[in-house]
Amino acid sequence: MKITELDYSLPVDLIAQYPLPERDKARLMVLHKQTGQIEHKIFSEIVEYFSRGDMLIINNTKVIPARVIGKKPTGGKIEILLVKQKKVSHDCVIWEVMTKSGYEGEVLIDEVKAEIKTNCDGKQIVFRMTPQDVKKLIDKKGFMPLPPYIKRKPEDSDRHYYQTVFAKANGSIAAPTAGLHFTEELLKHIENKGVKLREITLHVGVGTFKPIKVENLKEHTMDAEYFEIQRALVEEVNLVKKEGKKIFAVGTTTTRALEGYASGKYEDMGSDEHKIKGSTDIFIYPGYNFKIVDALITNFHLPKSTPLALVYAFCDIDKVKKAYKEAIEKGYRFFSYGDAMLII
Repeated sequence: MKITELDYSLPVDLIAQYPLPERDKARLMVLHKQTGQIEHKIFSEIVEYFSRGDMLIINNTKVIPARVIGKKPTGGKIEILLVKQKKVSHDCVIWEVMTKSGYEGEVLIDEVKAEIKTNCDGKQIVFRMTPQDVKKLIDKKGFMPLPPYIKRKPEDSDRHYYQTVFAKANGSIAAPTAGLHFTEELLKHIENKGVKLREITLHVGVGTFKPIKVENLKEHTMDAEYFEIQRALVEEVNLVKKEGKKIFAVGTTTTRALEGYASGKYEDMGSDEHKIKGSTDIFIYPGYNFKIVDALITNFHLPKSTPLALVYAFCDIDKVKKAYKEAIEKGYRFFSYGDAMLII
């Protein structure tokens, strides 16, 4: 498949710059996989698409305020995105970072000295302090890592809205955005209908939003992302499917964790008798045979992106293209703070 198949034109004013005040009041486009029928709903109405015995699986990862501003000795500012914690000892913490410049050397973050340097592992920032103090520094001085298509600076309200209501496992540098639409009340409403609510963890890293730069999708390589799945959940999933009920996955990150495990496309990272722990670099694009997920809740994705390739794999390409065209015509809001789709 060529990358041009994932391209489309989007009016800039449809890129949501702010979230709605009420999470579950976003619009919901329902796309029926078999018929191509499209329905236009409000997200809180998603309840009506569940049946007793179905399972809803969410990603409980928590976004860290991974965007920090450093000051160089010259007084100039440098924006630093903390990508992944690489090394921890009692008095030193090293993070892999991304910056817009090639600067290396000392930086001050809230009067705390750190050093940016590049070696064979890439660009890093070194903090000569305890892990606890580094965490406090990031929590206090970091900003939520909003994606670049949101053309404004992060605000205090983003610490609330760019986080799901069920976030609890620190480790993501971007939100699992399909989950942003759920409220605690809506989740209770779904559970009261007899739906099993379960969770996994996949820490969203560079792999999810790294653009595809090759012409042929087969040649794209995903960066691996860490995930955890309870072994008991795997057994429950098998029972649900055996009973003919549906597995609903909230977002492409949840889907990648489940399908990465089910297809064996993961590296074990210390699994035990209770929990599967691994990292997956699974890249799902048309032709992939889904093994667990029956229904997908997701946002509208960027052109030429890996999440859009996953959506194409989940549903007929022409049906998805028609749905996106209709979403644009009807003024749906796109990307992280935008509206949602249910593909069922």
